[in-house]
Amino acid sequence: MGTTGAVFALIGSFGTQEILLCAIVALLLFGGKKIPELAKGLGEGIRNFKDAMKSEDKGGDSGKKP
Repeated sequence: MGTTGAVFALIGSFGTQEILLCAIVALLLFGGKKIPELAKGLGEGIRNFKDAMKSEDKGGDSGKKP
């Protein structure tokens, strides 16, 4: 079983009702003003991670000591 298959086996598949329920719970927990800030921070974190992975693939800091 591949990695994707293992993830789906653990969490199952999300339907419309599950996604709607998660959105309502997030709205109740964080409020309408805080959610865009959280999404922005998450997006910046993902972007930084991708940039770091690309720079490592291009021969950047490989983590090896000279």
